[in-house]
Amino acid sequence: MAASPRVEEGKLPMTVIGKLIDRMLSGPDRREVIAQRLYSTMTTQSRRPEFYLSCGVPDSVDGRFEMVALHAFLLFRRLKGQGEKAGAVAQAVYDVMFGDFDASVRELGAQDLGVGRRIKFMTEAMNGRFAAYDAGLAGGPNELELALKRNLYGTTEPHDDQLKRMAEYVRQTDAGLAAQPVDQLMRGVAHFPTRDPERLDY
Repeated sequence: MAASPRVEEGKLPMTVIGKLIDRMLSGPDRREVIAQRLYSTMTTQSRRPEFYLSCGVPDSVDGRFEMVALHAFLLFRRLKGQGEKAGAVAQAVYDVMFGDFDASVRELGAQDLGVGRRIKFMTEAMNGRFAAYDAGLAGGPNELELALKRNLYGTTEPHDDQLKRMAEYVRQTDAGLAAQPVDQLMRGVAHFPTRDPERLDY
């Protein structure tokens, strides 16, 4: 019988080190890094100028919140039902997002009690939009347009062509994310459509 490899004092065998590294890379700290990457990608996309210049989304605090909510919905929709780890990553992105909202509300001068009320309102608003967009994608040909008009354009009146462009963008982004491997998303890599800032022709 072969002798077991001798472990020098103060040193761990490579198999143990490998398991420790793997555990570190799949733990809460690693999820935080992945969540930050996905949230950064999501917010960068939501701030693209064509949405505000060509598609008529209000360039305001409300309008920017709506764009983040829309892209969060699309990302969470892709991760939904993809297993426990995907669910944990989605929750981590959600936590990062609301941490950012909290900081933004404080920067606007809200006091502690006011922050809590606003965050509660934003949470309810976000959940309502998720449900509306999900139903819109699953419904008839005009259901998504109606959902976008009530929510994304809730403080303005978009032109028909702007509403149509945004609805088509949502459908194509949903399909594009569905085609991306979940393993890729779990590494913090997500791809959203990009277009010339001066136009959004889908």
